Amino acid sequence: MRYWILIALILFSGCGYQPASHYAKNVVGESVSTEVVISMEDPQNTVLIKDAVDMAVITKFRTSLVSKNISQTHLKIAIGSVGFTPLRYDTNGYIITYRTTVVMSIDRVSGDKKTSYSTQGTYDFAIEPNAIITDQARFEAIRQGSQKGLDSFVAQVAAQGVESK
Repeated sequence: MRYWILIALILFSGCGYQPASHYAKNVVGESVSTEVVISMEDPQNTVLIKDAVDMAVITKFRTSLVSKNISQTHLKIAIGSVGFTPLRYDTNGYIITYRTTVVMSIDRVSGDKKTSYSTQGTYDFAIEPNAIITDQARFEAIRQGSQKGLDSFVAQVAAQGVESK
């Protein structure tokens, strides 16, 4: 098994493979600041999304998270909507699986250039039949959905990095 992994690594390094974070980092630079617009309708979700954004900047872009006045790129994220849609029902007609959809708009400001993105993330989760969605399940679903939406944003930025290369 180790030999197959070694062969795969040699092939990837030999063909010039670069991870998406490499191309995304070319677009955003070495330092990024973030701002999440607080939704007056649902401020708790804003905090969850802010944490997910900061984690994505560090892990996906592999850059430093700094204050706005010294950053090369500033990301301004606004929550468009958060929705819960029933997906599956049990034999008695009770909902047992929901899909959370988080829609966000992201403005990327680098110097004098501003680029706008729209992204969406979904997350499916199960609940007990005839139960309500607990706050913990709701928060986790929103966090996971926003993380997937941010993954989509990273892919869009990485595609721009490939095009500009």
